[in-house]
Amino acid sequence: MLADCHRLKKSQDFGRVYQQGIRRHRDALSLRAYRPSFWSEEPHPTRIGISISQKVSKRAVIRNRIKRQIRAACSKLLPDLSPSWDIVIVVRPPAVQCDYRQILQQLKQLMAEAEILNGHTRGSLL
Repeated sequence: MLADCHRLKKSQDFGRVYQQGIRRHRDALSLRAYRPSFWSEEPHPTRIGISISQKVSKRAVIRNRIKRQIRAACSKLLPDLSPSWDIVIVVRPPAVQCDYRQILQQLKQLMAEAEILNGHTRGSLL
């Protein structure tokens, strides 16, 4: 489970990530990331938000299961993430068929491509 300080909650924060952030895509997930305080001396913790629409599944049970899996994968990856990033994970319809391992693998690839993972540059996990 993600701690409260690692959750992106406000609509204006989501909007900023959508407007100014970088984008990376995979089959089941899209990642948008923005580093608001790049030049700040004190980094804030990386915050993560999840966006899943009814286009993915009409059933709330399925959407909530996918969100729980993504939160668990993010909490596992959190120690390896660079600080001060705001990240929005957008769930796409193929995520319904994915299990936890596939979601974790896609998140690792997306974050490595976006250079959010510590010690990884583009293409190192591909």
